[in-house]
Amino acid sequence: MRELKKGYLEFKKSFKEYQELFKELIEKGQHPKSFFITCSDSRIVPHLITNSKPGDLFVSRNIGNFVPPFSKEAEFSSAASALEYAVEVLNVENIIVCSHSDCGAIASLFKDIKPSISNINIRKWLSLGEEVKEKTIKDMPKAPLDEKKEYAQKISAIFQIKNLLTYPFVEERVKKNTLKLYAWYYNIEEGEILVYSFKDKRYIPLEEFDE
Repeated sequence: MRELKKGYLEFKKSFKEYQELFKELIEKGQHPKSFFITCSDSRIVPHLITNSKPGDLFVSRNIGNFVPPFSKEAEFSSAASALEYAVEVLNVENIIVCSHSDCGAIASLFKDIKPSISNINIRKWLSLGEEVKEKTIKDMPKAPLDEKKEYAQKISAIFQIKNLLTYPFVEERVKKNTLKLYAWYYNIEEGEILVYSFKDKRYIPLEEFDE
């Protein structure tokens, strides 16, 4: 708590630099162009890795940056609610699903987690990654575990794009070309972002991407 308090006090000292920006964001409301879906992992800082300002990104974070498929049953899903708000209310132009290296959620897919009263919700949530696990084992059955995990981390973002397209309002806007979907992979150690090229069927450095 002391570190958070110290950080807050430093922020207060520099707040005047941002005061006009926040005043404008209050008066005019937020109009972010991009919805950024990423992991709750504390090492992933969306505004840092994209050098974005307040108001630029609408962000949703969860374990594993998973997107549950569309369901007509209204469930208590923060991920689905954030998606609806981003697209239907904020009218974002881009949705980015950003997976990352050394992901604990993906690693958990390859572990035998015993059920208990303290992991009911975790186990339920991780079931969203079963297709990713199955695809990984099918594609590289004899690969070392570390290679499996890296492969799963990368294809997971692509699977989430597939899940995004199960939402009628997302599919409709994508078809009209008013909404674009992107799968990113962030390498924590290298500070490098790769983006999946659906045209070339492979990940390429973001700086080389032009689609």
